Amino acid sequence: MLDEAQGGERSTGGDMGTQGINTMAQANHSGRLTWIHLLFFCSGFPALIYQIVWQRALFAIYGLNIESVTIVVSGFMLGLGLGGLLGGKLSTIRRLTPVKAFAIAELLTGAFGLVSLRAFHRIADLTAGMPPLETRPIGFFTIVLSTLLMGATLPLLVEYSVRSSRNVGSSVGGLYYANCLGSGLACFLAAWWLMRYLGQTGSVQFAATVNILVAVGALIHESQWQESKSDFPRLVSNDSNAPDTRLPYFLALGCVAFSGFAALSYEIIWYRVLAFGLGDTATAFASLLGSYLFGLALGSRFVERYSRNHDRISAMRRLSGVIFASAVFAFAVGPLSALAFSFTSPNAENRGPGLIILFLVCSGASFFGAIFPLVAHVSVNPQGPVGASLSYLYGANIVGSTLGTLVVGYVLLDYWSVYKISIALLIGGSIFSLSALVVAARPFNLQPRIALAAAAMFLMIIVTRPVFSTLYERLLFKNQYPRLHFQEVVETRSGTIAVTPEGTLFGGGVNDGRFNIDLFHDVNIIVRPFALSAFHPSPRQVLMIGLGSGSWAQVLANHPQVERLTVVEINPGYLKLVSEYPAVRTLLQNPKVHVVIDDGRRWLLSNPTVKFDAIVINTTFYWRNHAINLLSIEFLQTARAHLQHGGVLFYNTTGSEDAIATGLAVYPYAFRLVNALAVSDSPLLFDRVRWKSILLTYVIDGKPVIDINDPKQLQKVEKITAIPEDPTGRTLISVESNDQLRSRLRKRLIITDDNMGLEWR
Repeated sequence: MLDEAQGGERSTGGDMGTQGINTMAQANHSGRLTWIHLLFFCSGFPALIYQIVWQRALFAIYGLNIESVTIVVSGFMLGLGLGGLLGGKLSTIRRLTPVKAFAIAELLTGAFGLVSLRAFHRIADLTAGMPPLETRPIGFFTIVLSTLLMGATLPLLVEYSVRSSRNVGSSVGGLYYANCLGSGLACFLAAWWLMRYLGQTGSVQFAATVNILVAVGALIHESQWQESKSDFPRLVSNDSNAPDTRLPYFLALGCVAFSGFAALSYEIIWYRVLAFGLGDTATAFASLLGSYLFGLALGSRFVERYSRNHDRISAMRRLSGVIFASAVFAFAVGPLSALAFSFTSPNAENRGPGLIILFLVCSGASFFGAIFPLVAHVSVNPQGPVGASLSYLYGANIVGSTLGTLVVGYVLLDYWSVYKISIALLIGGSIFSLSALVVAARPFNLQPRIALAAAAMFLMIIVTRPVFSTLYERLLFKNQYPRLHFQEVVETRSGTIAVTPEGTLFGGGVNDGRFNIDLFHDVNIIVRPFALSAFHPSPRQVLMIGLGSGSWAQVLANHPQVERLTVVEINPGYLKLVSEYPAVRTLLQNPKVHVVIDDGRRWLLSNPTVKFDAIVINTTFYWRNHAINLLSIEFLQTARAHLQHGGVLFYNTTGSEDAIATGLAVYPYAFRLVNALAVSDSPLLFDRVRWKSILLTYVIDGKPVIDINDPKQLQKVEKITAIPEDPTGRTLISVESNDQLRSRLRKRLIITDDNMGLEWR
């Protein structure tokens, strides 16, 4: 084809000579590029381990509310983007070879990794008690600086690789494949081994060690393969003599930016789907992230191979199809997952649906993984400053990803359902697909393709609407739907809350209790908040962390001795539901109640001088993702500083003996009531007489909780307050003293922020 275009002036011998040069050059560099790919594969391991550990550590410091999550995630993304620009700039410095710069970046990243957790906690100590407007920028820029060097590595190695191959697509695709594959494996390694056995400190030490080994490997490679102009002969690529037809750079920037926006938006949506179906666990998130990265790797691998044998014009046509396929398939992951769950029993130990979701996520992400290297292939000049050009594309991709976190995760989820957001992403992907198609195809070929794509898109929107409208019911109740269903679903940026017709509440797919304050029809163990007076003689100032159904808060707000109840709730969606259910409806109008929308741990750190007679927490299940933020030694010590003399911390251990043992390790006095634990620095007396006396004076919404003129109710009160002891802990409705607990739980795991309890176990 090349000879024909030039009128056949080149001889066969000349062709053979050119091919020989190419073959020899490729053979000369294949070994060193394989080594570079291996190093970049290993570099992906610590990057994701840092992301998982640093995010958890920073959430513990700055809170897990949506503002803190947005700051941490966007800070990570911005750091990577600025690092990409830094890497592009470094790639143009002649005295500093790309591989040497890569080695320095890895070495410095590893050095920081070794001290990172101590640095974060030191900054947390210095900013404790400062206003949010001051602490959040400090935290944000700390994260940006922490990830800067990690973002610099891709442009550096692409610059090095393209010098050898003269093919941008295969260079970017190969490196992106290696790095994403390593990152994906790191997620599964963290989920099933690292975080479980090494904790946060051991995991970052492992990651730092890998960084240092990668840096050493890069320096060894640099010493063995000293670069010179003869090392990188000008290779003839598939389209080196073809017309200089490229995707307009502004459109290339738009494509990769929207790809990043859509990919991060769908990652948020897909995790909601997975968590609601399988439970909100740390390993579920890591598994989803690993599958997502595997998908990116597979897409990059396809482009690496494709770009070796196809010219730029055909790749531009393929780009349009890949963008449209990413929009369509990503849109379908949610409803396909719900349909897969519909064939599963809710009580069965069946991992099939979860594996199906992970497979769908991997497949959907593969299209996103193909877009970035394919855009680079059709827009970056392999003869120019490749590293610098790629750094702008990489930066645009990161900016898009950051905006996806901000716009969808922080804003739209408060106003739009997952269905509406998915439609907007589908339309946006179709627009960019059409733009790429207009550049690559002739006008008269566009009409039938556009008509077919529009028909397919419209059909998908219509067909999937019934599944999207029952998405969470299918995920949770599985083959019991529609017999079991939700009466109401509230979606906010902080999570998804759903309520059954019987008043059972599910937050993120996990049982969050029931709307019930009836002591004699105790379907939610409401006896626990009613028992506060058994531990404290006069709880006047009370803090409650977590509103949930509002049932505990309603009981505490109407306690005869309570003068003020401060409630800190992370998800404002619960307030909407509380206002709708008769048992708790008056809570929000009670003048004694003050509700704050914030992360409980962050609020305590931000208000160091506020103290309470009692702090009450209806803690979520101990195995849920980030549950240790309210169960660890560090949190219990933080809460301790907010208790008045003789104050009591009373919290739900949700059946975890490790959680009880951790309370015993912090406080000298403890008492178990059912599955809740009361702890204090002062001796605890379980006063049954005082408890009964307070119960008899309880009035909620103008109605006595106990009719003292009803002998049957009085008998029930006697039975409730006479709850038996059980030093074995085997009976749920029982109590256990301090000495009994300490004798029984001496060898249990003590939960810390570092070991994260049983979240990964």
